[in-house]
Amino acid sequence: MEQITVTEEGLKKLTDELNYLKTVKKQEVKDAIKTAKEFGDLSENSEYEAARTEQAQVEGRITELEQMLKHVRLVSTEDVSHDRVSVGVTVTVKDAEKGTLTDYVLVGSTEADPFSNKISDTSPIGKAIIGAKTGDKVTVHLPRRDLTIIIEKIEKSKE
Repeated sequence: MEQITVTEEGLKKLTDELNYLKTVKKQEVKDAIKTAKEFGDLSENSEYEAARTEQAQVEGRITELEQMLKHVRLVSTEDVSHDRVSVGVTVTVKDAEKGTLTDYVLVGSTEADPFSNKISDTSPIGKAIIGAKTGDKVTVHLPRRDLTIIIEKIEKSKE
């Protein structure tokens, strides 16, 4: 597995989810399996099958999170500079064609949330603007067209 870049907030979310799954969710699933077994014949017991499926999903996610956490590269707010675009900054970009401004928070891939303008460093825009400085004009290669943006402002994320 390749290295996964995360912010302090992202690391906390991953560890919180892992702890929840190990301490709360595993017990809930175990209780559901126990209850479903009490219904009798397991070959025709849909509750038992559903609980076993959920158990497999929970165990799979636990394994996935543990692997991610083994390969984490933490980007601390102290490490972030506002000289260049990097994970952990908020960047204001201007669409060179339309003139509209958009703020993006650049995060690791596990933290991306496009609806909150949190974009991954591996997304097309993220890849294009990593390393750029204020005033730089950058071309983003999107599936349907190329987009030219200008880096207007870079600041440490408040997130």
